[in-house]
Amino acid sequence: MFVLITLGVFLLMEGITWCTHKYVMHGFGWFLHEDHHEPGYPHVFEKNDAFFIVFAIPSMALFYFGTYTAHTYLFFIGLGILFYGIAYFLVHDVLIHQRFKWFKRTNNRYLKGLRKAHKIHHKNMGKEDSQCFGMLFVPFKYFKKPKA
Repeated sequence: MFVLITLGVFLLMEGITWCTHKYVMHGFGWFLHEDHHEPGYPHVFEKNDAFFIVFAIPSMALFYFGTYTAHTYLFFIGLGILFYGIAYFLVHDVLIHQRFKWFKRTNNRYLKGLRKAHKIHHKNMGKEDSQCFGMLFVPFKYFKKPKA
């Protein structure tokens, strides 16, 4: 049962991330997200990194309340959020934006599709009219091979 809770929350987080990205980061939270859309940001950290903390706080709270109360399922909800956060970090910050040079030369079709979709997202430098707000699930058209 707890594995299903963790997996369900992990999958649900993609939808929450899509909505947060579209309506918060590209909405009233743009002042934190804007520097992420600027090319060649010169610092190690971006203001956009504050969103990691925003997502970590409920996960940590759920770990606490799931450990020290009779509501154990809360721990596994927090675990699903944590696992999604780790996947997001590896895909977004390592694979796509190359903040760490760990997976620089992947030839995996799925990972290349993710990169392509995120590149389309960043094609628009502004707050409005962006597309591809998801991270792990992106439209199928980005996984197709280009026609020769």
